[in-house]
Amino acid sequence: MKSLIAISAILVLSTSSFATADGSTDPVHGKMIQANEQAMRELAAARGKNPPEVTHYRYGTKLDIDKVINVTSTKKNCNVMPAQMTYEDSSGELNILEYRVAGINCQNQN
Repeated sequence: MKSLIAISAILVLSTSSFATADGSTDPVHGKMIQANEQAMRELAAARGKNPPEVTHYRYGTKLDIDKVINVTSTKKNCNVMPAQMTYEDSSGELNILEYRVAGINCQNQN
């Protein structure tokens, strides 16, 4: 019985961490992230390329950035929020890097 409770707790905790990975718990930024991913899939299709995979940035991630295509806006508020950068690597493939960033709309804040 204890093992069943432990397994249930692990599943609940791991599910909640996946839910926040794409910004879906924040309606404004979740929609922005989803719209960016859809636009980049359409761009890839128009260019005859594979749809880009989303990579979540971790400290020390090695990046091969040849050309930045798009960066999502951080002008909506001053909080830490998810952001995405779409880029072409040196082989011409599209990639999406998702990371956390502080917003730049920090009026009346020290």
